[in-house]
Order: sequence, then C-alpha cells, then structure tokens
Amino acid sequence: MTIAIRKGQGSVKLTREQFERRLRERFFDPAFQAVDRQIADVVSVAWKAYDEYHKSPRTRNAGPGFANPEVELPIEWLETREKIQRAEQEHKDATMPGRVLLVCGAARHDQTCPGEMSKTFRLASQARDEVERAGLQCDCLDLSLLTAEYGRQILPCKACVSTAMPLCHWPCSCYPNHAMGQVSDWMNEIYPRWAAAHGVMIVTPVYWYQAPSVLKLMMDRLVCADGGNPDQTTTHGKNVEEAKALEMRGWHYPRHLAGRVFAVVVHGDTVGAETLRRSLSDWLTDMKLLPAMRQGGIDRYIGYYEPYATSHDALDEDEAVQQETRHAAKALVEAVARMRAGTCPRLEVESDPRPK
Repeated sequence: MTIAIRKGQGSVKLTREQFERRLRERFFDPAFQAVDRQIADVVSVAWKAYDEYHKSPRTRNAGPGFANPEVELPIEWLETREKIQRAEQEHKDATMPGRVLLVCGAARHDQTCPGEMSKTFRLASQARDEVERAGLQCDCLDLSLLTAEYGRQILPCKACVSTAMPLCHWPCSCYPNHAMGQVSDWMNEIYPRWAAAHGVMIVTPVYWYQAPSVLKLMMDRLVCADGGNPDQTTTHGKNVEEAKALEMRGWHYPRHLAGRVFAVVVHGDTVGAETLRRSLSDWLTDMKLLPAMRQGGIDRYIGYYEPYATSHDALDEDEAVQQETRHAAKALVEAVARMRAGTCPRLEVESDPRPK
C-alpha cells in the first residue's frame, strides 16, 4: 500500500545574504569587531554546511542490536541511546536505591530578569527534602535553567509522529541538526534521566491557563517515549515512505517509560490549576505511568487574586499547601517502594485496545 506524501508549504531555503545576516546577529556586540575576519571565515564554513545540508556530519555503522547494522547513524544519537540503555539497566537493578526525578516546571529564576526565585522552586525543594529523607536519590530537573543558563535549550518537537509513528525515534533523532544550527539540545541529557527514574514528580505553576513553555517543550519532546521507534535503521533515518509502510504493517507502540509512578503538584493564583493538573495526569497515564495519589496529584491556589508582589509572603502563610506538597512526595516515595517490591498494580500495556 502506497500512501501519498502531502507537500505544499513552500521552500524555506535562505539566500547566502539572508543566511549571513542571521548568523551575524549572534555577533552584535561591538567586541566582536576585533575578530571580524575570523567571523567571516566561520560564516563561509557555516554556509557550506547549510547549503549542502550537513545535518549529521559524523556517523558510524549502527552495529549489533539493529535491524540493519550496516546503516550509518549519527554518533550523537547513538551516544544518547547508549546512555538511555545504561539508565534503564540502573532502573531495573534492585540493588540500587530508588530514584525520583523531581521536575520544577517554572521558568522564573532569581539570576535572570525576574530577580526572584519561583514559588515552585520552594515547593519542589520541600518535596526534595521528603524524598531524600526517605533514602531515595532525588534528581532535580530545574527547567528554569532554560531561561537563566547560557546555551541551555530544548528545541521544539517537529511532530514526526503525525507523519508516521515509526518516523519518531527513541530517542529523538531530529536534533542535533548541524546544518540548521540546531544543536546543544538538553533533551539528550533529559531522556536518560527519565529512563533511570522509578518515580517522577512534577511541581509546576500555571501560566495563562496552561503549562509553562519550559515544561511544555519537554513534554512535547517526550512523545518519542510513547510509541517511538528505537531502531532508526528500520526507516533509514528519516525516510518518510519507509516509516509510513512500517506503520501500516502494524506498529506495536512501545511504551518506553511504562510502569514508573508519578505525582503532580500544580499551583496558580487565579485560574487554570485544576485544568493543568488534569492535563498533566492524563499525559502521564497515557504514557502508562501510574499515579501515586488519588487522581494523580493536587492543584491549589496561593494568594488567590492577591498582589503578585506579595506572593512569596502568601506562600509563607499557606502552611497547608506546603504540607500537601510534602504529602505528595511521601505518597510518591511509598509508591516507588511498592512498585519496586512488586506489590504496585501494573497495567498490561500489551492488551491496550487503543495503543495510539
């Protein structure tokens, strides 16, 4: 069965002049004028890589464990895959202490424009105390580093899965794209951290009724963990025709993070906390993670319709929400223990009648 591939959005190829203008925006500071000749050389090399589309300039044979071991694959993707495999081995090792991935979903950081830490960070720190008090390893993933730390970024999902599920590789193979300057993608580090975790706890605020963009970026890029193709030799990289044909033959939707447990704490100041908590819980359960609490978490308002300027004072006074956050962490710790002991109910993911 041959499926038509739809085209029509038009060319996005830049001219040499447009390319140089955009690249030189990175060197706006007058301090770079002293090395303008060297910058011109860099522009020439970068243009050649872009014009000839050097997406993955360094590759090697896929090797054992792949359907087509002779296919050349990007070394960066292979390195991330190996890190995930090591993380999965640690996850299964009963002699290792339990591990919780604690995600701080706020974009605010006191070392950048806001000049003050987020309430989310404070709540996440209290959750960390409970996890560590219980003797578990706590891996704190502070997504505010995307706004505060030089060069830190999560690049956007390109929605390969909407073309065909097998085109979405685990881990994501869209990046790095050296031809396009799309490099230094934090997800190459984040994927193994999810794989190593026994439990995941997300503490996040509401931004305009929805998840903060720093959190949503990570969520979108985790689509490859839910049915993604772990062997990109079966599609020879990003071969659309092969991916569509593979899906139509019947795709098994491997759930790469299934069986982990989760807790969610969402806070807001006026609206949206309930909706976001439900959305996050639905997202995690769709990936076959198991809720550690009834309905998967809590949603609360801190300083409801009060001034933003005094919101930290409102958190100081709201001892109940602080205690509830600690209870959520304790519930997650207990669920991790049950899961590792084999007494936590597990979903039979293979029997899912609607795997998409």
